Amino acid sequence: MSATEVSGKIEYSDPENRNALIAVKSHLIAGFLVFLLMMIAGFTMRAAQGTWLEIGADLFYQIMTVHGIGVVGAAMITSTGVQWYFLRQYVRLSNGIFWTNFVIFLTGVVMLLGSIFVGQYGGGWTFLFPLPAISMGAWSNGAAAVFQAGLLVIGVGFLILYLDFGRAILAKYGSLARALGLTQLFGKEPVDYKHPAAVVASTMVLIVNFMGIAAGAVVLVMGLINLFYPEFKPDALLMKNLIYFFGHVVINATIYASVIAVYELLPRYTGRPWKTNKPFYAAWFAIVFMVMGVYPHHLMMDFAMPHWALIAAQVLSFGSGIPVMVVTGYGALMIVYRSGIKWSTTTKLLFLSMFGWAGGVIPAILDAMVTVNRTFHNTLWVPGHFHFYLLLYYLAGEGDSKEETKAIDKLGFYAYLIGAFMTSMVFLASGASSIPRRWAAHLPEWVGFAQVGTIAASLVVIGMLLFIVRALVSLPGASNPR
Repeated sequence: MSATEVSGKIEYSDPENRNALIAVKSHLIAGFLVFLLMMIAGFTMRAAQGTWLEIGADLFYQIMTVHGIGVVGAAMITSTGVQWYFLRQYVRLSNGIFWTNFVIFLTGVVMLLGSIFVGQYGGGWTFLFPLPAISMGAWSNGAAAVFQAGLLVIGVGFLILYLDFGRAILAKYGSLARALGLTQLFGKEPVDYKHPAAVVASTMVLIVNFMGIAAGAVVLVMGLINLFYPEFKPDALLMKNLIYFFGHVVINATIYASVIAVYELLPRYTGRPWKTNKPFYAAWFAIVFMVMGVYPHHLMMDFAMPHWALIAAQVLSFGSGIPVMVVTGYGALMIVYRSGIKWSTTTKLLFLSMFGWAGGVIPAILDAMVTVNRTFHNTLWVPGHFHFYLLLYYLAGEGDSKEETKAIDKLGFYAYLIGAFMTSMVFLASGASSIPRRWAAHLPEWVGFAQVGTIAASLVVIGMLLFIVRALVSLPGASNPR
């Protein structure tokens, strides 16, 4: 049966819904399991720094590399599944392309794991030029090449998927500007309070992530050429700018893709619609430019950077968290206020995720200040702020609004909450105490921080184990695609 438009939503035949459900579940299961493995990797590193576990420095940096790239990959594949599931309610998306990206993603993951644990690549997720080619015997050029090629393969898969997103959005709305709500924002069309928030957010993610992944593809190709033809020596500052533009955009787009679940799920639990308006459109329009323009705050210690870029990055950093957080945070509070919502595990996790988003931006903004950055940036302060984001913003699986909260749900929720908060606070306290990041071995006076961090990480792992069981059981059913 062909898709038909009903009240702005797309209806599909049952076989199409069943196939889509299998695809979404595959994405979520893969993301959950990889995320759990990356938590265990993080626990291992903290235990080694705390002298409770003895591993070699070479293995530590291999684990650090897979942890960094794996957490982002897990968050990306999961948030993409969430985004695709909700966006397909409004536009006609291809199940085949969704599956194609998943297969390509798994292929890239195998390449990354092989380069790290077989080829012993340990250069970090940033693959900063020219480090991959000057390992001093720690790994071969072949291992570095497979690592970068694996990232390139994954990026190609996501670019194909985003092309399908763009095709479907353009087919329904005619232009990205109209899908983003700009025609309503600038008065060319009357304000439609039923214009889907999921479409607005997905359009923003499509624009910025396409640019970010494309930049990543460019720098990866240049890095691969350098590995095999050393006489090709691209500008190191250009390479670093491209890498951090790519990394910053991708991880932020992942968070913005996940917030679509808030827009879609809270109305179900409260019985109230999420209405879009001009401030909502303005916020998402502003964040398109902020996400792409703020990345130089990662490069403030690079003296060769143009001063105007660093100044602009600092100014944008101060405001980048405001537009969407204001409309999303305020909107969530208003939609919940006096709604009679039942506080199940899912709704608690939704609000916990928004707290992580709002709270995690505070140490990030502090680190973007030049006077703070030059002291804190190469310390554990930085893992503190992005663990705050990623641990506390990790998305809950969808549940039934009438679900009964069981004891195991409460145990998993509070173990995860306490462990994630402790993990973030220990990192921030370590950074405030000038403990450097990326060090396999810690001085005696730093070991206590690492040991507390290990305990916190163990709580996160326990909570995540319980959460995975609960989330997978409550994934949406094929008979209820909405």
